Amino acid sequence: MARIAVESTLTDVKQALSEMGHDVVDLRTEQDASNCDCCVVSGQDNNVMGIQTTSIAGPVINADGQSANQICDMVDQKLS
Repeated sequence: MARIAVESTLTDVKQALSEMGHDVVDLRTEQDASNCDCCVVSGQDNNVMGIQTTSIAGPVINADGQSANQICDMVDQKLS
């Protein structure tokens, strides 16, 4: 399965992705995302500064307003 970085506040999402068989790592720093296939962010720290530097080539999923099941579905769609 895929290696997915998930922000630490999204515990339900981390658990659901782990149950699906994904390798889930905490997303705390830029380096945490470097070897991941996908990232899931909470959307709370929206890009206030306007900086658009990316450190992951894969998709980044904004979990704001989404359930854990919806996010798992989005991950599956993005990685298939």
